[in-house]
Amino acid sequence: MERLWGLFQRAQQLSPRSSQTVYQRVEGPRKGHLEEEEEDGEEGAETLAHFCPMELRGPEPLGSRPRQPNLIPWAAAGRRAAPYLVLTALLIFTGAFLLGYVAFRGSCQACGDSVLVVSEDVNYEPDLDFHQGRLYWSDLQAMFLQFLGEGRLEDTIRQTSLRERVAGSAGMAALTQDIRAALSRQKLDHVWTDTHYVGLQFPDPAHPNTLHWVDEAGKVGEQLPLEDPDVYCPYSAIGNVTGELVYAHYGRPEDLQDLRARGVDPVGRLLLVRVGVISFAQKHFRRPRQEDRLRPGIQGNTVTNAQDFGAQGVLIYPEPADFSQDPPKPSLSSQQAVYGHFPPVASSGLPSIPAQPISADIASRLLRKLKGPVAPQEWQGSLLGSPYHLGPGPRLRLVVNNHRTSTPINNIFGCIEGRSEPDHYVVIGAQRDAWGPGAAKSAVGTAILLELVRTFSSMVSNGFRPRRSLLFISWDGGDFGSVGSTEWLEGYLSVLHLKAVVYVSLDNAVLGDDKFHAKTSPLLTSLIESVLKQVDSPNHSGQTLYEQVVFTNPSWDAEVIRPLPMDSSAYSFTAFVGVPAVEFSFMEDDQAYPFLHTKEDTYENLHKVLQGRLPAVAQAVAQLAGQLLIRLSHDRLLPLDFGRYGDVVLRHIGNLNEFSGDLKARGLTLQWVYSARGDYIRAAEKLRQEIYSSEERDERLTRMYNVRIMRVEFYFLSQYVSPADSPFRHIFMGRGDHTLGALLDHLRLLRSNSSGTPGATSSTGFQESRFRRQLALLTWTLQGAANALSGDVWNIDNNF
Repeated sequence: MERLWGLFQRAQQLSPRSSQTVYQRVEGPRKGHLEEEEEDGEEGAETLAHFCPMELRGPEPLGSRPRQPNLIPWAAAGRRAAPYLVLTALLIFTGAFLLGYVAFRGSCQACGDSVLVVSEDVNYEPDLDFHQGRLYWSDLQAMFLQFLGEGRLEDTIRQTSLRERVAGSAGMAALTQDIRAALSRQKLDHVWTDTHYVGLQFPDPAHPNTLHWVDEAGKVGEQLPLEDPDVYCPYSAIGNVTGELVYAHYGRPEDLQDLRARGVDPVGRLLLVRVGVISFAQKHFRRPRQEDRLRPGIQGNTVTNAQDFGAQGVLIYPEPADFSQDPPKPSLSSQQAVYGHFPPVASSGLPSIPAQPISADIASRLLRKLKGPVAPQEWQGSLLGSPYHLGPGPRLRLVVNNHRTSTPINNIFGCIEGRSEPDHYVVIGAQRDAWGPGAAKSAVGTAILLELVRTFSSMVSNGFRPRRSLLFISWDGGDFGSVGSTEWLEGYLSVLHLKAVVYVSLDNAVLGDDKFHAKTSPLLTSLIESVLKQVDSPNHSGQTLYEQVVFTNPSWDAEVIRPLPMDSSAYSFTAFVGVPAVEFSFMEDDQAYPFLHTKEDTYENLHKVLQGRLPAVAQAVAQLAGQLLIRLSHDRLLPLDFGRYGDVVLRHIGNLNEFSGDLKARGLTLQWVYSARGDYIRAAEKLRQEIYSSEERDERLTRMYNVRIMRVEFYFLSQYVSPADSPFRHIFMGRGDHTLGALLDHLRLLRSNSSGTPGATSSTGFQESRFRRQLALLTWTLQGAANALSGDVWNIDNNF
């Protein structure tokens, strides 16, 4: 060592102006690292090294001060010991740091699930500057709210609702160009348009749809006027049918069964059903029962149900009793029929019988002609001064002449590329087209989408860059069963679950302001709860949305969380592709917005329904969606609650257990489902523990965990049924015999089996072979989800 030190001294003497290495902590983009700098030596500098917590300096060059020919022994020894002192100090510092780090990590083990939830004090991205410091959640939130508040949401809603924008029309082509140009003016990395040619159904002006009375001799008589020839049901079967009229309430399976039980058979007849809701593709609007909240979309649409019960055709009318009767608020005209569509996928329930919307006035004329039993009290409406009857009534002839034509539709995309995971996308979309003015249907969502694009673009201009990519989409063809989004999903079916993290829908966002609903995948429930606590209520001053909800119902999720509706573009993302999705809606208290899917869905009527609070409610939706996007695109670890599905299965098992005795009597058991559920719970806990004990700054590990988390929803798509035959393969939210809801419906037949004997094979009763197949499909999918979540695929001894 002394010899090396001597060589070092001689090298310093030979250098006329030497340099020294200074290690100092760097603030700013590389904060927390040690950086080497070259500094020139100064005359008269101290010979001995300086020791301080933030800076380490090497020994000064000997040539920088007059030589001292005679050094006392202890000084020479001190100089020789200097390198050792430096090393000793470094070792002490490193040891202390490691001890502190281990202690800190150990304390985090007690944090539990809350570690996965980002609080206001969490540092989101330490390698970016904001206001000359670190980028915290509060900074991001303030930046977002500042730029969002500079927008003009109300003006955009008004102007959009005034534009013609039926899919395939010249007005839609002009709007498409305008929106693409608006996106191109923002600071987006990519803007493009995706065109599809699809078969859409429209009325035939030369051969309008008609409805006639038919006398007892079968002769066609007086025509009943259909006030608006433009109102029709896309994807209805075409043709003409004749039959007696029967009133069937909402056309649910239970309604049609009740009709039969009262001696009125739907077979061969025309059914008069009430819609009073948002779409014919989805169930009627009501507060769902607990079991319905767990298994959305399983009962099919009204026309398909009628077809299954042997009906010839369906007439659908808006029942005034289903809407608000509050005098200050506007109500739907009695001459107005409701436009509605069915799912555009044949295997998802495309009906083979004609259907036609009619107004309340025409329905009133029909109801007056009905005889037969009096309808149950809950079936009564407000059109007549006397009770509604079930029928049958006089014969009617319905003619539907809609024609199908190849139509170009255009989806518009804008993308902000992510910094660390650019190949993972957080997707947000809104329907652009509308059959009528469509203020609530699509103008609000389009306006919010454009405001979010502008806001995030401004954030990018001020230094923001998300970890994952943000993909903004304006959908075309939404009023034809979300055909624009469906076409896009079908094109990327095999890879989308590898790319898309979450889909956020802005459709139907503002239908009132009394209640707030989040129709969502269970994976997003915890995140929604967190964000609700950050958004102010639009109509309760001084309260957050969360406080508004828990004020009326302490069980916030029972009040807010709803299943994804089948007529939403969000539904296909989850049930068809396996990407978690959410759709937000402010609604009237237990009443449907009366003008949806009518020509009265104008900006003025929407503004009146909300009594002037439209701008505030739309702003609240934009804040909610925007802060959700920040969390999903910028959190280092994806804030999806992958353990939540264990609770979902448990709730379903509670319903299944009701039939355990009946199954045991037949030598059958549900043990397979119980075991698979336990495996999933243990797999979720295993992944959670892996995440807690891992190095949080390890980018490779972080990405690996994020990939496993973002694919959880996909694991619940049954791999044992064909997407062509059963497109909605999700075992909880899909449609088909492979779903948990279908298994529960089949088990109910145990109580209604007429034979009452084990092994009964009646086509309308419980079938043991079908039960075994359903249980196998369900168990394999659930077990596969547990195995995939565990990630330990190479361990052949792995057994949860």
